[in-house]
Amino acid sequence: MVKKNLTKVAALGMVSAMAVTSMFGCSKDDNKDTTTQAGNTSSTQAPSGKKTTIEVMAFTEEVPNMFKKYVSTHPDFAAKYELNYTVVATDDGAYQKALDQVLADGGAKTPNIYMAEAAFVKKYTTGSASSYACTYEDLGIDVEKKIKDAGIAQYSADITRRDGKVVALGYQANGGAFIYNREVAKDVFGDDKPETVEAAIGKDWDSFFEAAEKCKAKGYAIVSGDGDIWHAIENSSDKGWVVDGKLYIDPKREAFLDYSKKLKDNGYHNDTKDWTEGWYADMEEIGPKKVLGFYGPAWLINYTFKDHCGYKLSEDGKTVESMGTYGQWGVCKPNVGFFWGGTWLVANKNVLNNADIKAGVKELIEYVTLDTSDTGLQYEWANAKFSDSVKTKDVVASSVVMERSNGTLEFLNGQDAFPTFIAGCAYAKGDNLTEYDEAINTQWRDAVRAYTSGEKTREEAIKWFKQQIKDNMPSITVE
Repeated sequence: MVKKNLTKVAALGMVSAMAVTSMFGCSKDDNKDTTTQAGNTSSTQAPSGKKTTIEVMAFTEEVPNMFKKYVSTHPDFAAKYELNYTVVATDDGAYQKALDQVLADGGAKTPNIYMAEAAFVKKYTTGSASSYACTYEDLGIDVEKKIKDAGIAQYSADITRRDGKVVALGYQANGGAFIYNREVAKDVFGDDKPETVEAAIGKDWDSFFEAAEKCKAKGYAIVSGDGDIWHAIENSSDKGWVVDGKLYIDPKREAFLDYSKKLKDNGYHNDTKDWTEGWYADMEEIGPKKVLGFYGPAWLINYTFKDHCGYKLSEDGKTVESMGTYGQWGVCKPNVGFFWGGTWLVANKNVLNNADIKAGVKELIEYVTLDTSDTGLQYEWANAKFSDSVKTKDVVASSVVMERSNGTLEFLNGQDAFPTFIAGCAYAKGDNLTEYDEAINTQWRDAVRAYTSGEKTREEAIKWFKQQIKDNMPSITVE
């Protein structure tokens, strides 16, 4: 997800021009921008007077910009609070390292609100670093009622439950769909309607591979690389990587070895790796073979496809210089239900020691995660009304908001994408996540590629994978 985060920052064009200070201290000159290797820190200051400071830590500018919007449109809040933002990218685990340090230090720069993405949200809500977080109930939020009233996707809330209580919520819903190339679908299956493609890829992996053979017969790849099916497999598995402290390879995840080998041996994909230039090239149709589709949530369209499909505007933003594959795509239900990604907002338990900070944190979190009004973040985000510079229509956490929002996208040739993604959220599940997923997934993907390339046998790949976990994660029992 690292590349996705960085892509989103660039795509949104929302990098703040606010005053920047060191992560662990203030600049001598508040008007001078400074950058450290640890990250960037900026302030949103109220006009005058003594303000209550709220510290925010994030891995992109996305949530800080949401908070800045709230401050700018709520003068009573702005008169009372000053927000300081620390942004550290997730590259090479930098964000988690920085967050862990400031949480442990407990000093003035310790965040009152911090973000966690799917790859490590369990760590900060139910796992080894969860003791720093308070529940939304602790903040005074009637969270269960508001979740129900807003129609929040169940998986999104359940992922963060600690002793049955919600510790964090997000603003996006990341149920997956199959994002397909209409021209390829028309040539292979006879037309480009979502229901036609949905029927072709079926409701299981056997049907998917039957469709892959049809694509091959026409000279197409069904997906770009094995990573395109991995996220669907990973997040539809019955159990997570660690069960009762022991490494567990779910049968569905183990089957990824065979599916990946089948894709490669039969030439069903272009053998790319996600978040690489070859993967992006297939979005623009400049890879070895045109690709039928990609598995992903709405953010993959909004923040990755649109930047890599060859669509370009002139510098003044008024003239289209190249359409690329823009407008050539559609979405349909996938053959398995899954979700991919997401950002959750966590409140530090230190806010409970200060009534003013607690009230401010509660107000900000509710605005982003639970407000279903037409002026709330989620409605504006879903309907591309958040700002003049953000014209994406994202799938948000509240189904109540989604039901009264317009999800037609020019990128999808005018298709309303929201019903498909809402359906994806409805049967996504989150009980197979663990706090170790990011590291274990990397080792597993490496093991699978070693097998499919012929470097290792199937048994050797599994043995190597287990040894990597045993050597690098001593807290997990490997049998």
